[in-house]
Amino acid sequence: MSRGGAGVGGVPVKGTAEGDWPLIPRPERTPGALHAACAVVAPRLLTVYDQAKDQALATAVQHGSLKPVHAYLDHWAALIEIERHPETAKTYHRAEYLAHVSTTPDEARGHLTTASGIYRAAAEAVRAE
Repeated sequence: MSRGGAGVGGVPVKGTAEGDWPLIPRPERTPGALHAACAVVAPRLLTVYDQAKDQALATAVQHGSLKPVHAYLDHWAALIEIERHPETAKTYHRAEYLAHVSTTPDEARGHLTTASGIYRAAAEAVRAE
């Protein structure tokens, strides 16, 4: 496990505080490690995590391919990377919420751009390790 710095990937994410230090070390990219990390940084997501894991495994068996399992691990590693950083997570969830309640497509697009930028930075940070 490694420690990231401020924000996602050791770099503050636009709109987050400079001192956005991770709550826990970055977990290994395994189902058990991601589940344990989720229980600490985002316990409200545990049911969704377990459903995603079950769906990935069922799809993998159905198609005879591990690609769904790798996709699930990549996605949840990125989400846990976001959740490890409280200010980054706050900015990410706020942007998602504001996109859902936006009254114009342009307004929603702006918020989705913020959320997707945070997600991409998180995905890159865990891939780089």
